[in-house]
Amino acid sequence: MVPSSAIKQIQRDGAGFAPAATWLDFGPHAADLLVMPDASTLLQVPFSPELAVVMGDCFIEGKEVAQSPRAVLKAQIAEAQKRGYVLKSGVEAEFFILSAQNDSISDERDIQSKPCYDAQSMMRRYALLADIVKTLNACDFGVYQTDHEDANGQFEINWHYRDCLTTADQHVFFKWAVKTLAERHGFRATFMPRPFSNLSGNGCHIHCSLWSGEKNVFEGKESISDLALQFLGGVLAKAPSFCAVTNPTVNSYKRLNGAATASGYTWSPNRVSWSGNNRSHMVRVPDNDRFELRLADGAVNPYLLPALMMACGFWGIDTKADPAKCSFPANVNMYEIPDGSPKLEGIASLPRNLIDATRALESDKDLSALLGADFMRAFIKLQKLEWADFSAHLSTWELMQTLDC
Repeated sequence: MVPSSAIKQIQRDGAGFAPAATWLDFGPHAADLLVMPDASTLLQVPFSPELAVVMGDCFIEGKEVAQSPRAVLKAQIAEAQKRGYVLKSGVEAEFFILSAQNDSISDERDIQSKPCYDAQSMMRRYALLADIVKTLNACDFGVYQTDHEDANGQFEINWHYRDCLTTADQHVFFKWAVKTLAERHGFRATFMPRPFSNLSGNGCHIHCSLWSGEKNVFEGKESISDLALQFLGGVLAKAPSFCAVTNPTVNSYKRLNGAATASGYTWSPNRVSWSGNNRSHMVRVPDNDRFELRLADGAVNPYLLPALMMACGFWGIDTKADPAKCSFPANVNMYEIPDGSPKLEGIASLPRNLIDATRALESDKDLSALLGADFMRAFIKLQKLEWADFSAHLSTWELMQTLDC
């Protein structure tokens, strides 16, 4: 937090942090991490107009921190620019509104078995949702829809797509604004992948299109273009490897391949497949100008998600990846195909837990080269530490199942 009197100093010298205290791979011996503000991202906060938020880039001793997620994305943007392209993206970031006291669903009357689009439950949280929308629109987000999602207490707010760096910066601000305003209204907001075992989890779907100047090169006649299919082929081929990034927590794998929910569907993918306007697959192609990856969850880093799309997509273009083997007719319900079915021959499964996902990422030499060795080393180390911490935890389930053995 910087007072206005110090803005010029911070703009010149950067804001100092102890890197070992951040979620990066540094020890206490590391030199100061300086975040240089990107003035183009500055947003005056509508609900606290004396406050502004600005994004920044990380440096240590004059060198950009390669493992920083914003740096990873900017490197992919530079690669796209070399090829003459810009990736545009939009995200659908789902969240729950909880009670601040006990982390249960805040609305005790939000109990329908199929609560999606429940107008009354949405109106009972109208004051908070309206504050969020007003905040976003005052910051030029272009919100076009708010809805009650498929879980009790769950909501989604959609805004206009932009170039992927702008969308990522907005995504960071969005999560901060939602949480802050929820607390001001006496609630708690969470983007946790699956906070309730009987309800659908929080996804973070990303819609992608590639542009050359004013032309969307993903746009085809009846479906997406041949270039878009190669780009999609790369994303599909690398999905089991990058799952550790799009689904980065232990809890993420309660959402993927998770147990059935009260509404009847998890709305999360169970295998690497794609189709047309069909929400039972990992990738949906809702129109002839973009595709939607439905894999990522609410814990995904806003910068790493589009960075992965470009890294894998350009790899797909370079290798002429063919997504046809993962394709299904638009009327196929992926959730109804049982394990072992001949229909699933050649269709990859997604990792079952965080350590399997991390090992798959570690073994993928293409992704290491594409995302950078510094990032890959740091990310895998931190993921393994998280798994070790989880494995050392003694759960109530273990006690109930094993105490009397």
